[in-house]
Amino acid sequence: MAQATLAFPTKLLHPRYWLSWLSLLPLLFIAFLPWRARHALGQQLGKLIYKHNPKRRSVIETNLKLCFPELSGAAREPFIRDMLQQYACAMVDYSVLFFRSRSWLLEQIEVEGLDKIQAEIDAQHNLMLLLGHSVWLEFAPLAIGQRFSVYGSYKPFANPVFDYLIERSRLKDVEFVVARDEGLLKLIRALQPGRILFFLPDQDHGVKNSVFAPFFATSKATLTSPARIAKLGQAYAYPIMAFFDQKRGKYHVKLGERLENFGMLAVEQDAAQLNRGFERLIQSAPTQYLWTLKLLRTRPQGEQNPYPRFK
Repeated sequence: MAQATLAFPTKLLHPRYWLSWLSLLPLLFIAFLPWRARHALGQQLGKLIYKHNPKRRSVIETNLKLCFPELSGAAREPFIRDMLQQYACAMVDYSVLFFRSRSWLLEQIEVEGLDKIQAEIDAQHNLMLLLGHSVWLEFAPLAIGQRFSVYGSYKPFANPVFDYLIERSRLKDVEFVVARDEGLLKLIRALQPGRILFFLPDQDHGVKNSVFAPFFATSKATLTSPARIAKLGQAYAYPIMAFFDQKRGKYHVKLGERLENFGMLAVEQDAAQLNRGFERLIQSAPTQYLWTLKLLRTRPQGEQNPYPRFK
């Protein structure tokens, strides 16, 4: 279904980028290893991150303390270790996104909820998939974009070589992308039956365009823009998230339940419903969510930023 292409920027051949290109050679080899070997490597990398990156550990721990206060310190430690190993395995598996064929990748991905997507398309409904930040998030647009026409927004990465490769990988699965700083209007105008919008709404973008809504045991600054898109674009919205099933050795993309009357409720109700949809998906595999994000940096009035400062 995907038709977008990306021209190679010749500036990336400059010697300043040679080290970045050389660093990709191991990924080319790793991409063709069995998944158990790739993930064994990722688990070792995750152990190193756990041991040597106290800043990242502290972010995860802060999120867990606020979202799951019932977890003791002894229970949080294995959670953090497992989460960082999942995170590192997903980093290693960028190799397959870059270097394996889409037909091979599709054989490795199971999708739960394709029937719901097809039913919305058959009913000529505009459709928006709200993608949550699991560590495996890249596999959801791939799985859906190879079956349906999809598009979404894009935020460039700092390293130009990796930015090119990631954008090139994504454009194999989408019809087109819209730069995040171009605003919502382009995303809304592109909505039409049979073309699906992917939107990532679960990061903390500050007070502007957000309201506080429950998220597990705390409250979270939650974007109101997804509900505005749904209202203005007359779109139905579903949360979606990607996981990895270690028992079966398969990536698993799971579609949540449709957000009822999304965009037609009070902004706080829309935000609360959105967060509940993500909570249900996260509970499928809690350690596979990207708890390294500062999800709760913006706090209600009178509360301080909960994340420790590191020099």
